[in-house]
Amino acid sequence: MNLSELQERILRHVQTATYQPVKPRVIARQLDLPEDQLRDVRRAIKKLVKKGQLAYGPQHLVLAGGQTEERGLVTGTFRRTASGFGFVRPSTATAESGRSQDIYIPASKSRDAANGDLVRVRVKGRAAPEQRVRGEILEVIERETHQFVGNYLQRQGTSLVQVDGTVFAEPILVGDPGAKGARPGDKVVIEMVRFPSHTHPGEGVIVEVLGPRGQPGVDTLAIIREFNLPETFGEEVLDDARAQAEKFEETVGAERADLTGRTVVTIDPADARDFDDAISLERLDNGHWLLGVYIADVAHFVREGSALDREARERATSVYLPDRVIPMLPEVISNNLASLQPGRIRYVRAVMIELTAEGSRVATELPRAAIRSAWRFNYEEVDDYLRDRQPWLDRLPADVHRLVGQMHELAMLLRRRRMDRGAIELTLPEVKIDLDADGRVSGAHLVQHTESHQIIEEFMLEANEAVAEHLSDRQQAFLRRIHGMPSPRKLKALTEFVRELGIPCESLESRFEIKRVVELVRGQPEEHAVHFAVLRSMQKAVYGPQQEGHYALHKQHYCHFTSPIRRYPDLTVHRLLEQLDAGRTPAEHFGQLVTLGDHCSDREQRAEAAERELVKVKLLTFLSHRIGSRMQAVVTGVEEYGLFAQAVELPAEGFIHVSSLHDDYYHYDETARCLVGHRQANRFRLGDVITVEVAHVDIDRRELDFRVIAVRHRDDGPGAEAAGGPGARPERRDSG
Repeated sequence: MNLSELQERILRHVQTATYQPVKPRVIARQLDLPEDQLRDVRRAIKKLVKKGQLAYGPQHLVLAGGQTEERGLVTGTFRRTASGFGFVRPSTATAESGRSQDIYIPASKSRDAANGDLVRVRVKGRAAPEQRVRGEILEVIERETHQFVGNYLQRQGTSLVQVDGTVFAEPILVGDPGAKGARPGDKVVIEMVRFPSHTHPGEGVIVEVLGPRGQPGVDTLAIIREFNLPETFGEEVLDDARAQAEKFEETVGAERADLTGRTVVTIDPADARDFDDAISLERLDNGHWLLGVYIADVAHFVREGSALDREARERATSVYLPDRVIPMLPEVISNNLASLQPGRIRYVRAVMIELTAEGSRVATELPRAAIRSAWRFNYEEVDDYLRDRQPWLDRLPADVHRLVGQMHELAMLLRRRRMDRGAIELTLPEVKIDLDADGRVSGAHLVQHTESHQIIEEFMLEANEAVAEHLSDRQQAFLRRIHGMPSPRKLKALTEFVRELGIPCESLESRFEIKRVVELVRGQPEEHAVHFAVLRSMQKAVYGPQQEGHYALHKQHYCHFTSPIRRYPDLTVHRLLEQLDAGRTPAEHFGQLVTLGDHCSDREQRAEAAERELVKVKLLTFLSHRIGSRMQAVVTGVEEYGLFAQAVELPAEGFIHVSSLHDDYYHYDETARCLVGHRQANRFRLGDVITVEVAHVDIDRRELDFRVIAVRHRDDGPGAEAAGGPGARPERRDSG
């Protein structure tokens, strides 16, 4: 039984009329579950509590979501700051409320809670009207994790581990480090035996030595352990994949449409190892387009309930790290059987879309098919073709040369049509880490989103929407890609923010006004600040069967269908189409899809967080050898305690403490959201271009400090730079 199925079973049990509040262990017994599943039961209950479907009562009793806790007691997730105090986000808090419902927990009232722990809090009220609600932690209901990654060190004969980041302010005592052969400077994994509190130090035991700190690959292993990412496949899963490989023959079965005669191509990154989508395109006699989008038929190899399926469902997504990929499926599937390699017969689910000359969809067919890709392109090759098509006449077969040109024509038509209809496109920097032959960071750059990328993007969007509309027309419940509408309160705040930047605008509750502002600042110093602000005003995109639409894409029906090799939600949509083909009733009902969608969303967010953190670590490692180097940066955040700035050429974000600005005394103007000096011209606002130098790097705490050398304000002319005095690295203050 997987976690989503377990959540569904627990929820049904607690919602029965005869249920009386009991502890998780008793629920496990009531459901006749073995003792070794108790940990999974607790995880499932914790997730249901976070969603508000269950609640914790006194003595850790599990309540139905509608039942209220004792007055003044709140359940929530704890986050500790580097200074020791922390905040609890109530389980009932909404995404709209942001930090407004957070409860301040003094260090002396936080017990031994750690980041991410689910805790029970007694609310004390406010010390003053303008301050946050205060509280004290009564108990830790469930730990987020008992394992942490850090650096092993010795002090006066005592063995310690300083955990990475700012989770714990002080090192953790470890016993018998010799059992694992740990040496000072090693990166290690510890199991916490006793969590630290304000009354006693923490204690742990080393369970794994990852290798010497700074050695290539050790940082990646550290992130894998920190985020509890899967690393290898079990033998049962590998045996299942091998069995599928043995059964597969490159023939077109009677149950499939034979499309091997069509001219089909793939376009992927140069370093791609799997090719799960391919394209064909032709003009019909009536002047319409016939677009073929071919997606690897992963469902043919990963049968529901199999070992491969159970593992894929648990992972839910592939994880793309700078120096490796942790795939959702074993390579024998993802890089071979389901990879649309040139010249090989491969099984696909085809989306055949007929479009008018103006790009309006008029018909869709979704056959199971077999194709043979004629050519593999990478993005750089297509961009080169688009710059000058003539040299490619000698390199490509005539039908392939013609196909790529037609693909570009239709894709740009679809893109203009989509943008005119209100789709919002934000340009956010995507960082690519450059590694040398030894695996060390040699640099970093921003990935350019060119027209070759846009060709594939437009066709994938068209296919995803076509499939979602096909299933909606048949009134089927399926995992949609949901992007909810931002709240009016957040859009009002966004409007005020943009106006404070000096950008005139109407209310940004209009998506078309958001589009206008986004386009207005493109290529300007304010671009990143505005785009990040727009992004922060929006909800996260998630998976679920709820028909809520996709706000950014401005689509009523949308799902993920085009990457079943690396996303489990796509695989569920493929299976649903397979069931409908066979005239069978879909296996999962609405409630199960809600639970599965939550699981897949959580896994996606974990993967993205791990990738961001490892990119950050590798950038910090690179900059740690370049203290004093100078670069241009853009101010991306202004707070009363300092500035956040993003380097332009090397996409790293650093912090500038207000006390390091020695040329003046600055105070925070909350109305204008800027730091203002006593001298008239001295101020720092979002979008200001500044020259900084790298002042301090702390890889283990994940911190980068800049020092301002010069500044050019957004409304200054070129060359109008004011010198900023260098200063010593300040002590970092928490934002509160």
